[in-house]
Amino acid sequence: MAQVALITGSTSGIGLGIARALASKGRSILITGFGNDQLIHKHKTEIERYCLHKCSSTIFNYNVPVTYIGGDLSREDDVIGICNQVRSHYPGGVDILVNNAERTQTDNVHGFRILNSFNFFHSAICEYSLLLLFFFQGFQFISPVEDFPLDKWNSMISVMLTAPFLLTQNLLPGMRTKGWGRIINISSVHGHVASINKSAYVTAKHGIQGLTKVVALETARSGVTCNAICPGWVSTELFEKQVDEISEQRGISWQDAKEVLLEKHPSKECTTMEQVGEAVNFICSSACDNMTGSSLVLDGGWTAV
Repeated sequence: MAQVALITGSTSGIGLGIARALASKGRSILITGFGNDQLIHKHKTEIERYCLHKCSSTIFNYNVPVTYIGGDLSREDDVIGICNQVRSHYPGGVDILVNNAERTQTDNVHGFRILNSFNFFHSAICEYSLLLLFFFQGFQFISPVEDFPLDKWNSMISVMLTAPFLLTQNLLPGMRTKGWGRIINISSVHGHVASINKSAYVTAKHGIQGLTKVVALETARSGVTCNAICPGWVSTELFEKQVDEISEQRGISWQDAKEVLLEKHPSKECTTMEQVGEAVNFICSSACDNMTGSSLVLDGGWTAV
């Protein structure tokens, strides 16, 4: 029987790339996330019909079952509802849980643009702050600690830390019963380093690193492993939109704007969605049976500086 994988936040960006990668190995896929019916159907059909697997320039086609489960991960009832729906489709639960989601249903990914005035930034750091404002692939709010809105804090922590805890808590028993499982938390380079005015995001990502290690210790010798993947900049549609924004605001070329964002990457290259997806497949392979509590950092050398 094919393994079953649940990937949260998988109707776009990194999560969609992970879903494709897992499907390319013939796994049954459960996706969550936001989007209209047409978009969700498009992605489901795409994953069901084919996935591109780069291996000696060969394209392998797979027909894999893909199930969409709706829900807002900032709401505890919705998270529990997702777990119940998982078990209704697959009574044995999932074999692979990828905690990737970073948004709530009410978030506007570009809503943080209203902060472009940077009234709270000193002029000396204004330029640098612009580079990091359009943060990675998820949802972000930027403010000094003393001004950070509690509702934004609670929303970000609930999606990026509490939801992974609840999903792990509810789906781990099924993995224990099977004697095999993979819990993979998509963290960030900011699970290892900090940036100013990002208290909630950095706290959530450091927290998911801690949760990863605790779950790894508690599942040792059970056949279940728990690891984190920590990307820096990833080449997604949202990343390209962020480059567009900086190019327009600063009056520079698209390539120059991209290089501005990649200043933190010594490699000067984005990590690709395919690379993140294959990192997930690697963790799911037998090569990683004894790897648990670890972080795979895909940051082009950011944290090596």
